[in-house]
Amino acid sequence: MYRNILVPTDGSELSRKAIEHAVGLAKPLGAKVTAMTVTMPFHLFALEPAAVTDTLEGYARHAAERAGKALGAVKDAATAAGVACDTLSVEHEDPYRAIIDTAKARGCDLVVMASHGRRGVSAIVLGSETVKVLTHGTVPVLVCR
Repeated sequence: MYRNILVPTDGSELSRKAIEHAVGLAKPLGAKVTAMTVTMPFHLFALEPAAVTDTLEGYARHAAERAGKALGAVKDAATAAGVACDTLSVEHEDPYRAIIDTAKARGCDLVVMASHGRRGVSAIVLGSETVKVLTHGTVPVLVCR
């Protein structure tokens, strides 16, 4: 049924639930898991020079540490279950677009991702990467809460 399951992760507790579902589904199907995390590009924009709190190098180092930790959790879960796992970190302005593009480029036939469960006005104002993937993507999406 599914051969390559994409698991976008931000390292949150909700993402861990999606990881468990993805690995649990991949194992009996003999599918592999592709784990990804998306980092926003560094922007140096401030009206006051003192407002700049990080350098490009510092930002890149912190982003790589966060990505490594988030992706490591997926890799560890997959390894423990005997499931093949690829990992990648992508830099993109729009995380939902990066997820859709990665699913297509890597031949993923299912996306398993978390929903942060925002409701009401906050969901409308803040938006949801999960909703955007559901709306704009063509690959089936399993949403975990």
